[in-house]
Amino acid sequence: MNEWECIVIGGGAAGLSGALVLGRARRRTLVIDADQQSNRPAAGVGGLLGHDGISPAALYAEGRRELAAYPSVEYRHNLAVRGEVVDSGYAIDLDDGQTVYGKRILLATGMEYCPPDLPGVAELWGTSVFQCPFCHGWEVRDSQLAALAAGEEGVHAALMLRGWSDDVVLLTDGPAGLDGDQQRLLAGAGVAVDERRVAELISRDGKLSEIVFTDGQRLARDALLVESPLRQRSRLAEELGAACTPGPLAADTIGVDAMHRTSTPTVFAAGDVCTEQPYVAGAAAAGAQAAMIIVQSLLADEFGLPYPP
Repeated sequence: MNEWECIVIGGGAAGLSGALVLGRARRRTLVIDADQQSNRPAAGVGGLLGHDGISPAALYAEGRRELAAYPSVEYRHNLAVRGEVVDSGYAIDLDDGQTVYGKRILLATGMEYCPPDLPGVAELWGTSVFQCPFCHGWEVRDSQLAALAAGEEGVHAALMLRGWSDDVVLLTDGPAGLDGDQQRLLAGAGVAVDERRVAELISRDGKLSEIVFTDGQRLARDALLVESPLRQRSRLAEELGAACTPGPLAADTIGVDAMHRTSTPTVFAAGDVCTEQPYVAGAAAAGAQAAMIIVQSLLADEFGLPYPP
């Protein structure tokens, strides 16, 4: 049995960052990556120091290139299809029929985004239809923007967009149900409220051009912010004993402590799978932090290094 000291599941910002730290600590590390990173449709990664605007594919390729310098790290392009607790740690079944074994697991699979099931959204997702203004706001600055959301979430989304444009419309897709204070906030910010039902999005040259309502009328817009709940990509966390809890963006966020440990102390998680504010820079930092703790937990087993229970 080829037992790895840590199996990192996911090759995005959190997983590659964690594997890099593990490699520098000379730990036998296996990275399993199925190229499912949610930000791959985006033209670039915004706000990442030293790599602002780099395409996601280029960022991950550079991360894999850096890992190649560390002989204790192996990268495999596979999908982890099942996890199991075994006597020596954990068994992970891969989509090619192989089973790999590890003492520690770092879950960094990211999350699946679930934008509205609306005609035209899929073609524009990650470019002129987006969920995070910090990631995409700069690229659509000073243009005609809209937020598709209702209630308190809609007010928050529309007021957030005002930081990037003076022309913002809140689309509530039905009766807004806003109280007096919310209406005054929006009016004071110059945000118009449109309660018509949205039917589809029209694009031109790969960019949003118009929003079509069920009454047949159209609204010219250049970009649209939408609500997009997150969900786990697989049952790996459950199978490995890592409990999930509901959060503001997902019903099944993996619960972790301050050291990125899940409810199973030798299973760790980092990145979008366990955060309430998903973004690339934060995922990379979390992956590195989790790896540092994993190294210390292994040293605790080997040499009695003091390690919090």
